[in-house]
Amino acid sequence: MDRIDGLRAFVAVVDAGSFTRAGERLGISNKLVSKYVAALEGQQGITLLNRTTRALSLTLAGERYLAAARRVLSSIEELDAQARADEGALSGRLRVTAPVSFGEIFVAPLTVDFLAANPGIEIDLNLSDRYVDLAGEGFDLALRIGILADSSLIARRIGRTETWAVASPDYLARRGQPLHPDDLRAHDNIRDSNASAPHRATFVIEGKPIGVPLPGRITVNNAQAVRRLALAGEGIGLIPRFTIAEDVAQGRLTRLLTGFPGPQLDIQALYLPQPFVAPRITAYLDHLRRNLGPRLETSPAPAPEPPPDS
Repeated sequence: MDRIDGLRAFVAVVDAGSFTRAGERLGISNKLVSKYVAALEGQQGITLLNRTTRALSLTLAGERYLAAARRVLSSIEELDAQARADEGALSGRLRVTAPVSFGEIFVAPLTVDFLAANPGIEIDLNLSDRYVDLAGEGFDLALRIGILADSSLIARRIGRTETWAVASPDYLARRGQPLHPDDLRAHDNIRDSNASAPHRATFVIEGKPIGVPLPGRITVNNAQAVRRLALAGEGIGLIPRFTIAEDVAQGRLTRLLTGFPGPQLDIQALYLPQPFVAPRITAYLDHLRRNLGPRLETSPAPAPEPPPDS
């Protein structure tokens, strides 16, 4: 067995969660996948996977080996891509992670467009609001919104959005409308834990950025969850424009504090430092940056709310 086949089989099993789905991904039988992984374990003299009738899990040695296996396979793909770069054809696989709301509205359709123009590319898109470990989990790119913590990752800005303060007409009828950012101290604020400082927000007041406390009883980790709670009249939410522009246009939410610009959020793509950036990564980033701006301006409507009893 070629050791590279073993590495590909092992990583595919981990990513797919089963030998059968790994075989479908690789275009071989599940028995051959199992044979490759067993042979790899035999060559290394370690057990990489715990196997039961119901589930698979990595052993401690398997967890350490996985990161190294991903790096080896990534290097091989980069060599292949470099060899084909002069031919102008993109090929290979990209693993991308993005926030859920932003990913559903923008990244997924833009990815479909990119794949249509590049039939040799395969993309595994993972939507999650948690901060993933690119090296440990084998992702090529992470798309993130807002201020980034200090990091050794390479960051490339692909867009920008603004944050709007909004509330439902029902909430404002009960509690009154804030006319100044300081008025938020007397309101129920729905905080987003993905913000750099969930308990505070920065507004431009008299030409200067000023931080304002956001008291509240509800903190969630997803912009759509903040939106749903605001629609339900639970308080005031600070939400990216693209998530609630249609709600504001239709009167379901009221935009507040329009004379005080809220936080501007950079949309950035992050990737690991590497001596050679695969052409497929560069092309995908160029595609996102070129097409994201116009779509952010039009801000497609979020999915409609389900009926209360559904």
